[in-house]
Amino acid sequence: MGQVIRFISKSELERARLIREARANYERVFPSADSGDQQDGHPDRDGAQVSSEP
Repeated sequence: MGQVIRFISKSELERARLIREARANYERVFPSADSGDQQDGHPDRDGAQVSSEP
């Protein structure tokens, strides 16, 4: 009952999709040394959780 539903516009969804796609393309071209750890959701060096969302 206390849930809040947030409206997300089509343009915002498209922007997020394009950003994810661009990051994936960049990672394919310039793979990082520890990209396997980050893709599995492990924390990066400063302890923050890595996410593909903006």
